[in-house]
Amino acid sequence: MKLDQISTEIAAEIQADAKAVENAADAKTPGLTPGPFGMAIAMVDGSLIRAGSPETFPIQSISKVFALSLALEKLGDTVFERVGREPSGDPFNSVIDLERTQGIPRNPFINAGALVVVDMLVEQFGDSARDAVLDLVKGGIKDATSKAAVMLDPEVLNEGGDLNRAMLHFMMHHDNVCSPIDAIMDAYARQCAVSVDCVGLAQAGCYLADTRMAANATDDRAKRMRTTLALMMTCGHYDGSGDFAVRVGLPAKSGVGGGILAIAPGIASIAVWSPNLDQHGNSMLGVRALEMLNARTGWSVFGPPVD
Repeated sequence: MKLDQISTEIAAEIQADAKAVENAADAKTPGLTPGPFGMAIAMVDGSLIRAGSPETFPIQSISKVFALSLALEKLGDTVFERVGREPSGDPFNSVIDLERTQGIPRNPFINAGALVVVDMLVEQFGDSARDAVLDLVKGGIKDATSKAAVMLDPEVLNEGGDLNRAMLHFMMHHDNVCSPIDAIMDAYARQCAVSVDCVGLAQAGCYLADTRMAANATDDRAKRMRTTLALMMTCGHYDGSGDFAVRVGLPAKSGVGGGILAIAPGIASIAVWSPNLDQHGNSMLGVRALEMLNARTGWSVFGPPVD
C-alpha cells in the first residue's frame, strides 16, 4: 500500500474513532470533545504527504529539539557539562531534581534543562537568540503556504513564567545560568510560541532524519543528529517516554500545543497534531496515529521493515 493511502486512511480512522480513542486514554481533562486531527510526512527525498486538518498550533516543547540542535552545533558535547542526558521520571516542570543535582537539569527536554540550553544560545547568539529557533524552523519549511502561516502565538508569548524564573534563579545560584534571566525568558517564550501546521513542522524537522554516517568516519553533523534523536527517544515524552517507545518505536518530541514531531531515521520526519492531551501532556490522537503508522509501515528504530 502506498504511503499517501496509508496516511489518508489513518486520518480518516482517527477522525471516525476519536471519541473511543480518547475515552480509552488517560486524559488530562476527561470528557472533552475530540478536536481536529492533522498529519504530515516529509520524506528525506523531498516528497511530502499530508492528511487531515491544516490548522496551525504552537510547537511549545517541541521547540526544545530545535534549540538543542542549535546548541550542539555551536558547542558540541560540552552542552552536557551543564545539562544531563538521563530521563527524569518527574513532570516536565518539576524542581525536585534540581535540588538533588545542585542545579544541573536531568535532560534538555524538561523545562529546567531547556532553559539552560536557551541560556547557551543567548551566550552564543546574543540578541538574535530570541528568534534563533523561529529562523531555524522557517528555514526548513519548503511549502510556501505553510511557511507563510508561521507566526508567534500571542497567548503563549504572554503566559506567566514564575516557576521557570524560580528555576533559573536556583540554577544561577549554582553557577549554571550565565545570561540575564529576562533575556532567557524572552527567547524561551518566543521559541515555544512558534506556530506551524503539520506540513511546516514535518519539513522543519526533516534535517533530523539525515543520520547516515560512514563507518569510522568523523561526522559531527550526523553525530549531533543521533544524539538529539537518542534524547528524543529516552526523554521526549517525559515520564511517558517508555510507553511511547514501546507503542511507536520512533524518536519523538511532544508539546502541550497538541503537536508531536517523530523521526524515522534515514526515511522521514512525521508531524501529527490534535489538541486533547493525556496525563503526560501528549496528544492522545497523535500518539494513536503514530502507533498506527508504525504498524502499517514497519518504521521503527528497533528493526527494519520487511520488504
